[in-house]
Amino acid sequence: MSDWNFASVWETIARQIPQSPALGHGKAKRTWSEFNERANGIAQLLLNHGLSHQDKVAIYLFNRPEYLETLYACLKVSIVPINTNYRYGTSELQYLWDNADASAVVFQASFIEQVSELRDKLTQVKVWIWVSDDQSSQCPSWAIPYEESVQSLASINNATGNVPRSGDDLIMLYTGGTTGMPKGVMWRQDDLFGVLNHGSLLRFPEDGTLDDVAAIVSGPGPVHLSACPLMHGTGCFTAFVALNSGGCVVTLESNTFYPEELLDCVEQNGINVISLVGDAFAKPILEALDKNPNKWNLSTLRIIVSSGVMFSEQSKQRLLKHHPAMLVVDAFSSSEAMGLGQSVSSAGGGAKTASFSIGEFAKVIDEDGNEIAPGSGKVGKLAVRGRTPIGYYKDPEKSAKTFPIIDGMRWSVPGDYATIDADGTVQVLGRGSQCINTGGEKVYPEEVEEALKLHDSIQDAAVVGVPSDKYGEEIWALVQMTDGESLDKELLIKFVKTHLAGYKAPKNIIAIDSIGRSPSGKIDYKKMKDTAISHLKSLSTK
Repeated sequence: MSDWNFASVWETIARQIPQSPALGHGKAKRTWSEFNERANGIAQLLLNHGLSHQDKVAIYLFNRPEYLETLYACLKVSIVPINTNYRYGTSELQYLWDNADASAVVFQASFIEQVSELRDKLTQVKVWIWVSDDQSSQCPSWAIPYEESVQSLASINNATGNVPRSGDDLIMLYTGGTTGMPKGVMWRQDDLFGVLNHGSLLRFPEDGTLDDVAAIVSGPGPVHLSACPLMHGTGCFTAFVALNSGGCVVTLESNTFYPEELLDCVEQNGINVISLVGDAFAKPILEALDKNPNKWNLSTLRIIVSSGVMFSEQSKQRLLKHHPAMLVVDAFSSSEAMGLGQSVSSAGGGAKTASFSIGEFAKVIDEDGNEIAPGSGKVGKLAVRGRTPIGYYKDPEKSAKTFPIIDGMRWSVPGDYATIDADGTVQVLGRGSQCINTGGEKVYPEEVEEALKLHDSIQDAAVVGVPSDKYGEEIWALVQMTDGESLDKELLIKFVKTHLAGYKAPKNIIAIDSIGRSPSGKIDYKKMKDTAISHLKSLSTK
């Protein structure tokens, strides 16, 4: 049996290539030696404040070196890092950190208002660690300054916790899922390492040891640009792959995505791999490239990898026209299931949109867990076996549903409906629930509906996703007005943003006579979506 632990692997790499680059962020650079020593300092800080084996640390940061340093620090001392969506409002943050049993929070100065509001409500948090945005910001008296702690505690001696590390140590990834409230997906490190290693160009032996790491990683690996947030699985897990191969993870300085900044970064840093999320990133990049086709040197770029959102084949081929020598890899995976399928596009062609080659350990199953025969045309759910999460944190009921035991083996069935062709090509049909995927973010309609109905002018509401070139889907709301009230779209959108993260607010709102709930209170979402799409089409013809 293997016993892979990320911290032990990265410490081995730091010994092998101490002066090679590990992290980059504008002018800030970290060698592997510096990355390791700074992580040792933060690990010691956590231990000094009473954290111990498998305690939880929330990371509330934009993309920056401190994100991966904190994550590495946690893994060194067998503490569980908790990703935090920086778009969340205070009520969502409180739920997340309470549900995760967070014992510490590492937060960016930009979020001081949100953290100050929540601090007294989260009594289980033992220490708040403040990361400066710039030289002028001041650390509050109740928090610990990150950089001062690193400077005083950084060490070449690798930090260890009160219990030896193992492959059973957890990494948790909170995901919005399809139930509204975020759920913590629990990955054993050995399983996550194994599934990422299996899909990597640099592959360690399945039952390998740290000696294999030392023998294989003898020089710098690829330069990887995490264009999408590290707080999401696509950004985080692709960064892990780069680090496992002795590479360098570069992050963009701006907290808002600017395609010109990304293209400048590719040229200036010699980027080899970019991770992004589908058309939401690709289309702005294409607009910049089309306007300035000869401005950027992309010759070092080998691969663009995307996961978690629609990535149209049209966008992939347009990108390849600007740089025919690279590959575009579209991985069909989720926080709960890695390796469901993949498509690779090159200048010579690729798969059609939402069409993937099924993964080695995946299949399409019916409601009883039986495999659907390729070419049968029957609709089923995608499932993958083997190295999968062990469940959702503190939610055995949902764990049993998503991670069932079939024929004595644990499977992950996240809920994606699909058919499978005779040649093993999977045609993805979408989630069976009403979950909306907008720009890589999952939004549960009922959550937005309830926020809308808090406003006095709204009697009832239905929320659906409509097709969007930019976001994959846009959130639209259909509302039934209170008698005597008239629709004020901008006011309602701003109202929703006071209760939920901004990306959950509707892009458009339509007033209709009645939502038409059934006697049991259910909404006919298909009818509502058809109404919204019809309205969208009428707008496009005006």
